[in-house]
Amino acid sequence: MGMTRPRVTVVGLGPAGSSLITRETWDLLESSPVVVFRTLRHPAAEQFAHCESYDHLYEGANSFDEVYQAVVDDLCEKAVTNGAVLYVVPGSPSVAERSVELLRECSAIDCVVLSALSFLDLAWVALGIDPLAHGVRLVDGASVGERLRGPGPILVTQCYSREILSALKLSIDTDLLDAEPMVTILHHLGLPEQIVKQVPLNELDRFQEVDHLTSCYLASIRTVGSAAEDLVDFMVTLRTSCPWDQQQTHESLTRHLLEESYELLEALEELTHASEAGNATAAAVAHVEEELGDVLFQVVFHAQIASEGGEFDLTAVMDGVREKLTARHPHVFGDLTLESADQVESNWEMLKKKEKGRTSVTEGIPSALPALTRYAKLMKKAYALEGDIPQIDQLAATLSDEVANFDALQSAESLGAVLATAVELGQALGLESESVLRRRCDELTAQIRESEQSRT
Repeated sequence: MGMTRPRVTVVGLGPAGSSLITRETWDLLESSPVVVFRTLRHPAAEQFAHCESYDHLYEGANSFDEVYQAVVDDLCEKAVTNGAVLYVVPGSPSVAERSVELLRECSAIDCVVLSALSFLDLAWVALGIDPLAHGVRLVDGASVGERLRGPGPILVTQCYSREILSALKLSIDTDLLDAEPMVTILHHLGLPEQIVKQVPLNELDRFQEVDHLTSCYLASIRTVGSAAEDLVDFMVTLRTSCPWDQQQTHESLTRHLLEESYELLEALEELTHASEAGNATAAAVAHVEEELGDVLFQVVFHAQIASEGGEFDLTAVMDGVREKLTARHPHVFGDLTLESADQVESNWEMLKKKEKGRTSVTEGIPSALPALTRYAKLMKKAYALEGDIPQIDQLAATLSDEVANFDALQSAESLGAVLATAVELGQALGLESESVLRRRCDELTAQIRESEQSRT
């Protein structure tokens, strides 16, 4: 006969009182010689206070991961020594139980997991919903992060402290939502003191009774993901139902992308000028928002056309740019140390040159760009490579010399030198020459119209 492998059998106490423990689990609790509880802090564990638990591990550990690894190590050791161990966890072993995940990975023992009632079953009853019909997503409250992703519905589990409730509240930027979300607090479900109540998001961390039997439910939250999905669906509808949209190609949309880009630039300049003057208005902000949307729609349009041809889709576009920029920011996502914006830009150019297999950093700058913009980009490349950026006073002196030289020669070359130095001086002052000249165009337009009106 072969030797029997050590075994850990995992059972759950259910989500509330002892009445929700399964008959199978009761039988094992009464018959197993070696029984260990992850924690006795559970309503159904009161009558097992004499049993061994791992509650003591929580007091000295630096993290839950450290606790769970220590639990698994001890369980494996007990299983090898005793042949078999009954491991008892709160709720269901298959829901939000990290120690069980680690046990399953342990090759030294056989791990047998038995089913148990989960707090999720009580949550659906308390909320009066079918999670499948509503598409509920589960999120661990301890790992929400800086931004909670929508759209919802979302059940946030393991909200065991006011700190976690506060972090959950701060993960949603209510300033940019049409209305503040309401949150349903689910506390001690299945127990006499059960609480199910709705509160505004900004009052969430005022809930005093919070403990390890607290969860939160958000019925809906509008975020980037849901908005992007809706926009793609909208684009698909246009491509299948609108004759004009059906006829468009990458080539036919080129002029629209160019026009929308210039309209966005104009809106951004208007907002910048208004902000500098201290009188930015809601209308100026709304104009930028609208024009950004128009440019974004052009991106979605091109991605949809490519998707129909089996080439790529918007998901690939967004993943691609994120992955590319991750590689170009080794000082953020890697171990490279860069201390200034100039160093970042110089390193960027080297990475881009290597990534694209280019022989020169000038490759990739379209020759069809407006001359001022093209020269400004070329100068940035030159500065990034040379690392020697002229000072403002140096450029101002050079510009004076170039103007004097133009007065003497009055040639195209000398005028070009004046314009080039003016672009460099603008860069040193943090000014984009193209934008500066566009502003001057606006001023000249106003002067011409004023002159026309004075003559009528």
